[in-house]
Amino acid sequence: MLDVNLLRKDLPAVVARLEARKSPQPFLDVEAFQKLEAERKTIQTRTEELQARRNQLSKQIGQLKAKGESADAVMAEVAQAKVELDQSAARLEQIQPEMQALLLAVPNLPHESVPRGSDEHGNVEVRKWGTPRKFDFAVKDHVDIGEPLGLDFASGVKLSGARFTVMKRHVARLHRALAQFMLDVQTQEHGYTECYTPYIVNEATLRGTGQLPKFEADLFAVSKGGQEGLGAEDQQALYLIPTSEVTLTNLVRDEIVPESLCR
Repeated sequence: MLDVNLLRKDLPAVVARLEARKSPQPFLDVEAFQKLEAERKTIQTRTEELQARRNQLSKQIGQLKAKGESADAVMAEVAQAKVELDQSAARLEQIQPEMQALLLAVPNLPHESVPRGSDEHGNVEVRKWGTPRKFDFAVKDHVDIGEPLGLDFASGVKLSGARFTVMKRHVARLHRALAQFMLDVQTQEHGYTECYTPYIVNEATLRGTGQLPKFEADLFAVSKGGQEGLGAEDQQALYLIPTSEVTLTNLVRDEIVPESLCR
């Protein structure tokens, strides 16, 4: 999620970068943000004024009582200030989730070097490695190649539904070998650290990598056992991760990583 201070400091620049992703940009409700931000600033200013006034009045109360004079009027004003402060605090608590909901819908801002384009046709080829192979025979679909080797689509659909596959025999062995080969090369030759992270994560983890709230309808949600007696507000939603990037990225969520460790 973008730092709200970035929008407060230079909202036009943020909108301009969003326009580079898609024009007109559909991500940020600018009018709603400006309205909430204006209300927040007004409440914050009024709160500071009331707090300063309450401190002054509290001193007056002490002085009046020390003189033996009545402080009822001043105490009544303090009480009224407290009521308004409580109301302001309550409204600020409402504004925060409303503001967060707006910001969660805003994607990362593209770098200035990213070309503008409404679809993939606007992409620019930066570099190319190798030359695509040309075959002197009809290229088969992966289904035609994989099924005789053990790629079982029918069983995947039977067990789980569309887009699932069961791997058997040669394909299962090849899958295992490729995974092991990749891990060995990357950890032993390229300095990577092998990690085995959970397949199921909480909402905060998926919000950290942008899957929530945008892709909530596409995620697989699971219920955690032992929560039957809890109220809805205490039950924690858990989700299956779409890729390991989710958990690996969130290992450093809410942390500042030294630049020396990022090289």
